[in-house]
Amino acid sequence: MQPIPQFNMAASVAIPPALAAVAQGRDHIKTSEFAHTFSRATQTILKNHCLTGECFGIRPIKQGKFLLWPVADIAKALGGA
Repeated sequence: MQPIPQFNMAASVAIPPALAAVAQGRDHIKTSEFAHTFSRATQTILKNHCLTGECFGIRPIKQGKFLLWPVADIAKALGGA
């Protein structure tokens, strides 16, 4: 299994404490963690991505067989910005 890539997050985005606990310092989280953050089933997230290429206005990156969701964009969506 390959390690999840680490990227520098934008410093101007405030990460909510609950999201920071899920992310554990990573810049991207897996689909199951993304689904848990938005209180949805993983399959719902995958279906939305399959139909529209995004979910809640957030586009993931793909590494191998995983979709990785950017924490900074999730924080923006949760903050309503």
